[in-house]
Amino acid sequence: MKRSTNRSAACIAIAALALGATACGDDTETITLYSGRSDGLIQPIIDRFEEESGIDVEVKYGDTADLALLIDEEARAGRAEADVYLSQSPGAMGFLDGDLTQLPDDTLDLVDPATRDADGRWVGISGRQRVLVYNTDAVDPADLPDSVFDVVSDDRWSGQIGVAGGNGSFQDFITAMRFTEGEEVTEDFLADLAELDPVAYPNNNAIVAAVGRGEVEVGLVNHYYNFRALAEDPDQPSANHRFADGDPGSTLIVTAAAIVEGTDDPELADQLIEFLLDEEGQTYFANETFEYPLVPGVPTAGGVEEIEFSDVGSLDLDELEGGLERTRELIAAAGLET
Repeated sequence: MKRSTNRSAACIAIAALALGATACGDDTETITLYSGRSDGLIQPIIDRFEEESGIDVEVKYGDTADLALLIDEEARAGRAEADVYLSQSPGAMGFLDGDLTQLPDDTLDLVDPATRDADGRWVGISGRQRVLVYNTDAVDPADLPDSVFDVVSDDRWSGQIGVAGGNGSFQDFITAMRFTEGEEVTEDFLADLAELDPVAYPNNNAIVAAVGRGEVEVGLVNHYYNFRALAEDPDQPSANHRFADGDPGSTLIVTAAAIVEGTDDPELADQLIEFLLDEEGQTYFANETFEYPLVPGVPTAGGVEEIEFSDVGSLDLDELEGGLERTRELIAAAGLET
């Protein structure tokens, strides 16, 4: 929600010993961002936006699904607290539906139609791909399969695979599998994964670090975490294995941004989204987080291979029984929630 911080009312006259100066405040516009992505990934580019625009951004960080539920709850109560919602994936956007406002065409046209909402409610900001990170000292890449289903059916990986079942990116992966493969196949996948006695970690960073230490040999993560680790320690013995195109293990996910219905100032909200999509914002995601920039003409960096994003439209959670909560239930039922 837009707020104007008017410090002039609290202007303090300072007798500056022979100068008689008066120090007065200024008007600062403020917008609120609900971010389903972590502060380590997002805050640096938000800081740049504040410096260049003069707009303060109050950020509420949290789980993508929890923030979507909060936005919906606030909308039902008739009070929109957020101006912009940044979701870890488009799935939560499908849940919000009527709680989001139409983005300007000029903003939508900055990206390919495959990475924005067909109804104009959200736009992709950056992209990442699910991969299998592996320890290069312990694993011959020739032994790695083309499908994530072959990983969970092979006892070779028993006790040697890291999983972050409570992490949003893993939940996005499982939600996408439910859409493409169906509920029964997804339940079987989770059961087979649990049979491998996977090692639980809180997040992707922890999995990549564990693989690098040799604590586990492989792990299911988003691609950019290993690139970030290698940027800090080029000698870490880890690499990404990409599954075959079209396999659920190589799911493509985009960060999605939207303006929340009921915002006091959609122009300021759109200004933030356009900043994330301009050259500076896209270069930040390419060079600093090693994600895929979505605006044509901005290259990847750090050895990240170029990739073509096919349609990554929002998952219609109304058509998926139980929505995001059902995904969490399935993960928990398999004993993989921690």
